[in-house]
Order: sequence, then C-alpha cells, then structure tokens
Amino acid sequence: MTSSPSLELFRGNGRAAHAARPLRLTPGFVATAEGSVLIEVGHTRVLCNATIEPGVPGWMRNSGRGWVTAEYGMLPRATLTRTPREAEKGKIGGRTHEIQRLIGRSLRSVVDMKLLGERTVILDCDVLQADGGTRTAAITGACTALAIALSRLVEAGTLKQSPLREMVAATSVGIVDGHVLLDLAYEEDARAEVDMNVVMTGSGGLVETQATAEKGTYTRPQLDEMLNVAEQGIRDLLAAQLECLK
Repeated sequence: MTSSPSLELFRGNGRAAHAARPLRLTPGFVATAEGSVLIEVGHTRVLCNATIEPGVPGWMRNSGRGWVTAEYGMLPRATLTRTPREAEKGKIGGRTHEIQRLIGRSLRSVVDMKLLGERTVILDCDVLQADGGTRTAAITGACTALAIALSRLVEAGTLKQSPLREMVAATSVGIVDGHVLLDLAYEEDARAEVDMNVVMTGSGGLVETQATAEKGTYTRPQLDEMLNVAEQGIRDLLAAQLECLK
C-alpha cells in the first residue's frame, strides 16, 4: 500500500503534514481569575480567563438559565508589526466580533444553562503572540479555563454538579500547495488554497466547520480528508485538556 502524498510531506520545520504544533496548557496562569489557562500552540500564545458573575443579560432574567459569552483581543505586539488597540479606534472590528461569537457559540454548545443557573460566565481570550490559529487556540484554552472555574463552584458547594457536559476543542486544517496540512502556522495560512477551522466536542459532535477556498475550489474528497485530519488533531487536544485538568 502506497503512502498518501500528504503523509510523505514534511514542512519547513520538519513537521509532518498531519502533525500539530507543540501544545502546552498552563492552568492557574492568573491567580485572580476563577479559571485561568495559558495555551501555547507553537508560537501562538493565548491567555484565557474565566469570570463567573451573578445575573444574566436582561433578556434572560427570571428564566432560571445562565449565559456564557466570550471576549477576544490581540495585544499590539502580538504580531510582527504593531497593531493599534481597538480602543484607540473607538470600536471593535468585524474580525474581533466574528471570533468572539465563534468562541461563545462553541462554549455554549457544551454547557447546560439550566444547571448553571442565573449566572454569566465571561471568557476573556487575549492573544499574547500570534502565529496562526489564534481563534482555535482560544476555544481550546477557554474551555479548559471554563472547566476549572465551574469545578470550583462545585467544590465550594455553590453548584451540585458541573454544568459542563463535555469538553470542546478546535483546530485549523488547510490545503497548501495541494497538500492537506493540520494546524497551520501563519506563513502556511497566508498561502493556503483552502483554510478550514473545525470545532468538535469530546463525543465527536461537530460544532462548527468553516472551510473557505481562497484560490479556486476544493473537492468533496479533499473536504472529507480535511475533516478526518482535523478530527484526529482535536482528539489529541481533548486528551491534553483532560490531562491539564487533573
């Protein structure tokens, strides 16, 4: 049986086509947050902090249900050249809105809002250094921080059980020079023919699949291959999350 051309490919840093970058999850990075995790995926670093506050948005009051939301930001020197703070512009950019909504949707998919009660969980995801995959790293790190925060409520006796039904994680996959690659770094993402983000739960349920052809189109077999490669990458992330929570 011959090997897939993608599997035979090694990237510039010696990483195989279907191999992810080195991953590190550091819990308790910020002592003052209910849940805090620094996630490092290669050179991408995102600080994820979970805050639990009493009450919910006005439209949810007296519903007996909680709410989970996210905020995302990038430090000015997270990239090679300085990016002005959005506060200087007086408004949040479209990209930031899109990423915040993605993180929020991903985390809400695994939380039982009834068990959470009328509390709001805010996940702050701040990019310290960006080298591709910041939004997927934010989802993986934020879910870990969320798990820590909710487990503390259970330990304190505030909640009888954690509202977190299962973990969720995310990764990127794409087609570069005709090859399917897992976990794209910035230079690979910048020249990818197809870029895809996949969000998946511990039970294998897909929360989001965002695939966009930057140049031309892609085929159904290529889409299937990207999903299969992403799934394996996410299973490794889910295992790392559980190891971190121990």
